[in-house]
Amino acid sequence: MPFTSEQRLDDGVLEREFALGEIPGILWTPGSASAPAPLILLGHPGGLHKMYPRLVARARHAAAEGFAAATIELPGSGDRPRSAAAEQARADLRRALEAGEPVDEEIVDRLVLPLVDKAVPEWRAALDALLSLPEIGGPVGYAGGVIAIGLRLAAVEPRISAALLFAGSFVPRTMFEEARQVTIPLHVLLQWDDEGNDRQLALDLFDAFGSKEKTLNANMGGHTGVPQFEGDNGNRFFARHLK
Repeated sequence: MPFTSEQRLDDGVLEREFALGEIPGILWTPGSASAPAPLILLGHPGGLHKMYPRLVARARHAAAEGFAAATIELPGSGDRPRSAAAEQARADLRRALEAGEPVDEEIVDRLVLPLVDKAVPEWRAALDALLSLPEIGGPVGYAGGVIAIGLRLAAVEPRISAALLFAGSFVPRTMFEEARQVTIPLHVLLQWDDEGNDRQLALDLFDAFGSKEKTLNANMGGHTGVPQFEGDNGNRFFARHLK
């Protein structure tokens, strides 16, 4: 697993950028780890450079509790090649939202299903590489969005023991059957007034998950208004299931 850069942050966290073929990623490990650290995979909506401030804050918060954290760039985001079909679907979605129109399921399918089909194998390949490092141990958690990617990973990847999912993006109805196959502990965040999310769909998806332990935390506010205390709640959730 080739690392392309390395820096020590002011709280002692070691940040290393890496590349898996064309896929860039970042790994953060606690500065005082004396044993292999449990790993949290940090999901995001794409654009590592744009998302970096939020990702590094999440990683440092996790490292303070003894977790390593890692993320990779999504297909079609950052400097990765764009898909004309995905760009058209994204434009159609944006146009529907701006017009206040219902979002057609066909648009969601065109945008999300190809992304999930490509991103999930890449996350699993990254997990193979990360778990081969001596400083990384199990178990593994997944935190963040795109929620459809987290859903698929939770359903097919046995090395993921728990997931914190952000209900802030559309999920194809065809994936609800996969949600019923998810059995790991789940902690789901929902912003009640999320301007870019279908609240009822998010509630239906939570109901569909097959996990015996699943918690939904709904907070007032828009997409970017997740309260800071949810970071502490997330760390407590992972402490129960990854340590």
